[in-house]
Amino acid sequence: MKTFISFSFGLWLAMCGNSSFADENQLSPTEKSTGWQLLFDGSDLSQWRNFKQENLNSGWTACNGTLKLSTSGAGDILTKASYHNFDLALEWKIAEGGNSGIFILVDELGQNIYSHAPEIQILDNQRHSDNKIDSHRSGSLYDMVAADQSAFKPAGEWNQVHIRLKDNFLQIWQNGVNTTSIVIGSSTWNTLLASSKFASWQGFAQGKKGHIGLQDHGDTVWFKNIKIRELN
Repeated sequence: MKTFISFSFGLWLAMCGNSSFADENQLSPTEKSTGWQLLFDGSDLSQWRNFKQENLNSGWTACNGTLKLSTSGAGDILTKASYHNFDLALEWKIAEGGNSGIFILVDELGQNIYSHAPEIQILDNQRHSDNKIDSHRSGSLYDMVAADQSAFKPAGEWNQVHIRLKDNFLQIWQNGVNTTSIVIGSSTWNTLLASSKFASWQGFAQGKKGHIGLQDHGDTVWFKNIKIRELN
């Protein structure tokens, strides 16, 4: 019986991501005093729901201190709250060959979570076929601004992302590398938009406020240390 319990626990850790989370998903005193708030504390999923749904699909789980997409088909999810100006920080890890994404300015007016929402790409750059397009690689502003390869860590390793949106000025960092600095709606933005797949998408990135979203692209993905700070 003891052998069975030990094996089962080890298998559970492997399935969940096998990370030590004693010091994860917490705010420091400085973060608390400067307005940061947790969107996931390692176990509580109450701040998330599925796109156009009231509840969260059971395929999204709190597993070993991570928010994990455990089952393909669980659907894209978003924060219950919406945000205007903000700093967002999180860490993600993708399975080998995997694809996912982080969305900002999500509304529920379109058919899909990405109908109007810019995406920060999550990808196994080494194995996924989307690696052939620069702006589809990890850390990129999807199909618009390509991230340098130096910003990416391999599948199975944790990647740190920081997204800041302040009065339409969007900045993205991945693993300390600034991958995007652009003003939404500027001439530079409009030029990039016109040559992207979103050129004819009515309402794309036009909202001033929206939810934070996480993508179900059919591949296992983990998130942790998800926190946000609203800016004036």
